[in-house]
Amino acid sequence: MEDYNRPSSYLDDPPNSRLFLVTSKSITEDMIRERFSPFGEVQDIWVVKDKQTKESKGVSFVKFAKSSQACTAMEEMHGKCLAEGTKPIKVFIAQSRSSGSHRDVEDEELTRIFVMIPKTFTEDDLKETFKTYGDIEYAIVIKNKSTGESKGLGYVRYHKPSQAAKAIENCDKTFRAILAEPRTKNAPADNEYFSNQRSDHAANEPGLSAYPFGAESSTYSAGEGWNSDLITRCLMVSSRVPIAQEQIYNLFDLIPGMEYCEMQRDQYGFSKGQAMIRYSNLGSAVYAKDKLNGFEYPPGNRLSVSFIDDGEDRTSPVGKMAMQLVAAQMMSMVWNGPSGAQLMKTTAGYATSMPQKPRVQTDVVLPSHKKLASPDSVVKERLFVIFNPSPLPVDILEDVFCRFGSLVEVYLVPGRNVGYIKYADRKHANDAMAALHGKVVNGVKMKVMLADPPKEESHKRQRTY
Repeated sequence: MEDYNRPSSYLDDPPNSRLFLVTSKSITEDMIRERFSPFGEVQDIWVVKDKQTKESKGVSFVKFAKSSQACTAMEEMHGKCLAEGTKPIKVFIAQSRSSGSHRDVEDEELTRIFVMIPKTFTEDDLKETFKTYGDIEYAIVIKNKSTGESKGLGYVRYHKPSQAAKAIENCDKTFRAILAEPRTKNAPADNEYFSNQRSDHAANEPGLSAYPFGAESSTYSAGEGWNSDLITRCLMVSSRVPIAQEQIYNLFDLIPGMEYCEMQRDQYGFSKGQAMIRYSNLGSAVYAKDKLNGFEYPPGNRLSVSFIDDGEDRTSPVGKMAMQLVAAQMMSMVWNGPSGAQLMKTTAGYATSMPQKPRVQTDVVLPSHKKLASPDSVVKERLFVIFNPSPLPVDILEDVFCRFGSLVEVYLVPGRNVGYIKYADRKHANDAMAALHGKVVNGVKMKVMLADPPKEESHKRQRTY
């Protein structure tokens, strides 16, 4: 598998059957095969090598025949040493060619499955049926909000990815079990997650049209105020990935006049990936929709922003003219005025621009800024960082990691959701790792770990990653 030119259909078939390994550079293909073969049929191993030197880069891929085999290997081998004197390895589910991140043991997307069930099934029936494959954290039957009747759909959350994978592989095919993926903005909002594969699969299967996949696409149905011509003080914000209310609040509060922000939740308390925003005036709402509809936040996730009915009567000609006038004035300001954070405040008229908020948003108590170390500094420690859902910009990472002192460089691996943080002092690197591992910065969760010990040479000559 030296060229690794297999088609995507092979690499991702079945889904989540390929592992991404971070190892010592001395680890060989034979070592990997010996330690990973006990978990199942290893179809391919690829040790990534430098094109010039042909030396290992300390990164490898292992392809299994089954997803459950890959997940079990990940759970058992993460943090283990493959040979005496080598550092513990890191093992993740490799990203598919259509996704943007590696997924690990803690990733919720690997432990939750969606199933089609008889409408007579209770939650106890669902648990009893699927407990064969592992320990269940919870099982929920999706019900019609109006009648309380089962929709013939449910989801089951396991404690381990391997348990979910075994359930998908071995359960009765009539359940149509699949992993739950973050729902798209066009998918039903009965729960936080919904798989595109589910709707695609149902569309191609005869007899499945009876399942109402799109019957209730949002809290507000078409009859309750969705109208492309409507202009109101209220907005509905939709996100395809989980996002906290505080994140939405901080983003939309950049525009003056926000009165209200609330995440929409289903009957089980799960987020629907939607939030309702209300402003004190039409101008702010129009500006917010124009500026933030399609805005990427967190990086890689485009928000969808639409007007919803705020209950005010605007059916009269005067009301319609007022809305059109405000919209025209605001659009003129958007197109011809300053951009970015120069957001104009509107109440009765127009006021001054508002100041920018800090670019870094996190719950972590960060030290004050410190100067970067000289580019010629000897790198004493490197941190390996995994980003979810996608990498933060380099300038944001420098802003965060420089605060612990002696930061030499931030390096993001092209095409991957990983990077390296280089320090000239081991203590500063350890302080950064202790403070930032598992934390969220600007909506991106980071896993911060020690990387390979760097060579004792100047940073200018250190170009092997």
